[in-house]
Amino acid sequence: MWSSMLAGVSGASLITRFDPTNFKCKIACEVKGYDPLNHFDRKEYKKLDLFSQYGIVASEEAIIDSELKDENIDKSRVGVIWGSGNGGVQSFQDELYVFDQNRNIPRFSPFFCTRMISNICAGLISIKHGFCGPNYCTVAACASSAIAISDAFNLIRLGKADVIIAGGSEAAVVECSIGGFSSMQALSCRNDDPTTASRPFDKDRDGFVLAEGAGALVLEELEHAKRRGAKIYAELTGCGLSADAYHITASHPEGQGAYEAMRLAVEESGMSLKDVDHINTHGTSTPIGDISEPKAISRLFGEHAKNINLNSTKSMTGHLLGAAGSVEAIATILAIKNGIIPPTINHFTDDPNIEPLNFTFNKAVKRDIRFALSNAFGFGGHNVCLAFRKFD
Repeated sequence: MWSSMLAGVSGASLITRFDPTNFKCKIACEVKGYDPLNHFDRKEYKKLDLFSQYGIVASEEAIIDSELKDENIDKSRVGVIWGSGNGGVQSFQDELYVFDQNRNIPRFSPFFCTRMISNICAGLISIKHGFCGPNYCTVAACASSAIAISDAFNLIRLGKADVIIAGGSEAAVVECSIGGFSSMQALSCRNDDPTTASRPFDKDRDGFVLAEGAGALVLEELEHAKRRGAKIYAELTGCGLSADAYHITASHPEGQGAYEAMRLAVEESGMSLKDVDHINTHGTSTPIGDISEPKAISRLFGEHAKNINLNSTKSMTGHLLGAAGSVEAIATILAIKNGIIPPTINHFTDDPNIEPLNFTFNKAVKRDIRFALSNAFGFGGHNVCLAFRKFD
């Protein structure tokens, strides 16, 4: 993912999960080359919705990378907090389709409910690894996994856990999701050129590209991490949460909720606004949202806003809905660790309605990043900002 981001590679293509011929939108960012049999036996994976499979795989990658082992952790002090906006939407759709085809005869799979419910992925991860600490799911549309990270941060600070696996997963490239978002006119319909369809902050943007996948982070109390010689990528220093209290889908036109979330995250970090080097924006490629977020940034940071490298990795990954916050947090952390900011690709025409800030258009930029923010906003007016600092 990281090498593709730095190269400005888009993951968008024509949908293969189902036949999109009769749909207005025919494109999405699907996980490529995924074979469940590389991760689960046949009997096991059939009990799992794809969103749970993605979550289990991503969390295991994070756990392996963190070298969490039985001998260096107390599993009663390790938790899992997982976010998903849609949960097992494929399972939900499939079961209702079968029900309808059978002339309303109620023949449902015994695994229907456990495939569908959003909280099941957190439970499955804890069962797989024997983690007995705090365990639950966060659901806040596109802010879901960012809130999971924020909750993990606060529970660790409160002494409720030493380690928490936090993140989110989504597998919503299904007929009902594509159809529903299309009817809202939320999706790009640039079907003839999928790789340029996601155009955050571009004048000709026409909606987001739906995506799927998962992102997992291991959050750990600092002294606990030091004692076991953990590999530390960055320090999570603050989280800001707010509500727009404005509209069920549209962001506040002046970005009021975004402004408050960023202000609170920086304040909690004990840093100055002038310390912020980079912001991974929510930047979905929607007509309204892409105007309000830069307004909030300009208002909060004043003249310093022009010194901040902004980007939207959704220009490449598409919009992962409930998993977006965790995947973009990972991109922000890797930007800090590697001193390079992935670009916002697919910029062709400036929009005079958007604040003229530094959006890191079309080419990655090398920069020493000491302090960075990652934004995630969701339908319903949910706003989250995560603040990360370079760890010395």
